[in-house]
Amino acid sequence: QLQLVESGGGLVQTGGSLRLACAAHGSTIDNYAVAWFRQAPGKGREGVSRIDHSGGVTLYPDSVKGRFTISRDNAKNTVYLQMNNLKLEDTAVYYCAASRSYTITFSMGDYGSWGQGIQVTVSS
Repeated sequence: QLQLVESGGGLVQTGGSLRLACAAHGSTIDNYAVAWFRQAPGKGREGVSRIDHSGGVTLYPDSVKGRFTISRDNAKNTVYLQMNNLKLEDTAVYYCAASRSYTITFSMGDYGSWGQGIQVTVSS
């Protein structure tokens, strides 16, 4: 059973950077595509990045494109999200999720394993 654990969240000022990590336990992460989602207070959960099984294909929404970078180190069984030039609207709980599917999508139903989430707060 794949388990995902996020780390690296916290409080940062606007324009600052954070790197989130998603460590996989119980299975090798190279069997999965991995995505990061976020959920702000009062809003739905949205996908902010996805990386395929090999790391060759990534997906970002326009809201974070050019600021967020997803990467993976299969040897460390970990996926990372580098977030630069953070904005107030990036404040949310961030979740990593894993999918066996090869479909490039942020559809949450494709993701069978989820982490517990980690808070990212951007202040002015």
